[in-house]
Amino acid sequence: MGYTRLRYTRSSYFGYLTPGVKWLLISNTAVYLVYYLGGAALQRSATVLFALWAEAAVRNGYVWQLFTYMFLHGGITHLLFNMLALWMFGSTLEQDWGTRRFLKYYFFCGIAAGVCVLAANAAIGDWGTRTVGASGAIFGLLVAFGVMYPNQTVLMNFLFPIKAKYMVAIYAAIELLLTFGPNTGVSTIAHLGGMLFGYIYLKSRWPRFGFAEVRSSYNQWRLQRAKRKFQVYMRKHGKGGGPWVN
Repeated sequence: MGYTRLRYTRSSYFGYLTPGVKWLLISNTAVYLVYYLGGAALQRSATVLFALWAEAAVRNGYVWQLFTYMFLHGGITHLLFNMLALWMFGSTLEQDWGTRRFLKYYFFCGIAAGVCVLAANAAIGDWGTRTVGASGAIFGLLVAFGVMYPNQTVLMNFLFPIKAKYMVAIYAAIELLLTFGPNTGVSTIAHLGGMLFGYIYLKSRWPRFGFAEVRSSYNQWRLQRAKRKFQVYMRKHGKGGGPWVN
């Protein structure tokens, strides 16, 4: 049974530190320390190469920025809130899904959020704004937690107890309203993009189609291709293609 059909009313909230979450916490913190202790020259180079902006990613082909921008953060508060949310919601999801599926979902949400940002910026002709942070992936985790544990009581903004499904709905509404409000310097498009992709991903059959299935399909294609070549060879030499080749 695919995990998209599971429904939980309780979870091991504030669970232990799972391997994937631990790796993400360490890598994000390490990148932050290197970035902010490396000096102005390193910061400028890292921003140009690894932050997400349309001029570089779309026009210059820096497609790796869709991945690397998730490891850069705009300050200690930005990093702390993202990492705290990652631990609070990600550990439980990883316990249920396993590390591989959890990380795949996390990065898919982050990349999808980045694609939404690039599309929005390109549409309005904003080719120079840089976007950094794991928030798109984190908001994808929030959606997953709300779908998997809709009745689990959580602390919204780490203060107010509320059911997970209501927290997710409130956050989505807030982000949508902020999108049409004054510029706050926060990429609400990334947040909404991560949430929307996460919801569609969880409600679809995509999670059940992983890398193993891709390899299996590719191997089947290669086998069929080899059979056709062999049949052509046999016909050319007048030997026919018996049923044994199938």
